[in-house]
Amino acid sequence: MLPFAQGQLAWPDGPVLFLRARDGAALRQFPLSRLLCEQSFRPDAEELQRAGLETIAEASPADSATRYPLVLVLPPRQREEARALLARAVRLASPGGVVVASMTNNEGARSGEADLKQLAGLAGTLTKFHCRAFWTRPLDEGIDNGLLEKWSALDAPRRIEGERFLSRPGVFAWNRIDPASALLVEHLPADIAGHGADLGAGYGYLSTELLARCPKITALDLYEAEARALELAKANLSESTSTAIREFLWHDVTRGLPKRYDFIVSNPPFHTQSRADRPDIGQRFIGVAAEALKTGGRLWLVANRHLPYEQTLNESFGEVRVAGERDGFKVIAAVKARR
Repeated sequence: MLPFAQGQLAWPDGPVLFLRARDGAALRQFPLSRLLCEQSFRPDAEELQRAGLETIAEASPADSATRYPLVLVLPPRQREEARALLARAVRLASPGGVVVASMTNNEGARSGEADLKQLAGLAGTLTKFHCRAFWTRPLDEGIDNGLLEKWSALDAPRRIEGERFLSRPGVFAWNRIDPASALLVEHLPADIAGHGADLGAGYGYLSTELLARCPKITALDLYEAEARALELAKANLSESTSTAIREFLWHDVTRGLPKRYDFIVSNPPFHTQSRADRPDIGQRFIGVAAEALKTGGRLWLVANRHLPYEQTLNESFGEVRVAGERDGFKVIAAVKARR
């Protein structure tokens, strides 16, 4: 927001679109009644909503008639996803509109600036607070349309792992089966039964394997904070032949669960979207799982071996054991005891 605060850019009278929006005090300097925030990550979306900002998981597609005189964008770290997002920002800008992007220096700001310059040309750049802001000239001529078409398709869903799963850049372990999740699947017993949940379901690998291996499952709820991943999970589980009822919930697990379960599986996140270590997130997943499980309910969890989860597990469950270890990962099986 600094280029606007310093007068290098003017805040428009018309609508403003903010892609990958996050709330912040700097926004409060400007009229926000016509600001539309797009945020597919549930915790950030809820923060925007609590601030009274209009927030949606996905804005109008780039081929719609809706255009904006100003498009703000916070590109992600993943390069293909970031390039596709910059291309969409350019497509959603009105003729004569401006795209303004910002990234932290340690998450690829220099590369992001070079990408936007290559795509549409730059009118300015500003570096401060270990971040870089960069913006286009008013968009009319100068857009590389060939590059625009190419980059627009970079984060499109595609088949991975021998066509088994649909995935896309930017979601967790997007182009492979995560080795920790694969280890967890190896240790899941076939007698898992009843109504269960997958916490942090991603594109649906764990849930797909659960339904294939455990025929006594009657219902399975998938909780995922990233809407882009949840849509992939819906597509991947639509191919399952299991008769289990499935529900897909765009939800921040750390805020608790609305139901009670016979079993829970999870490969919980242990870092933020910027890759900073946050073992407290995984600890909160464990606490929430304990709250949501019925007495005698089972938790199957996989984690990096070094993560400090044992104390939380021992405080929350009556029985805890390490079911398997490999390549720096550990599978933990826990049973909820009576109080």
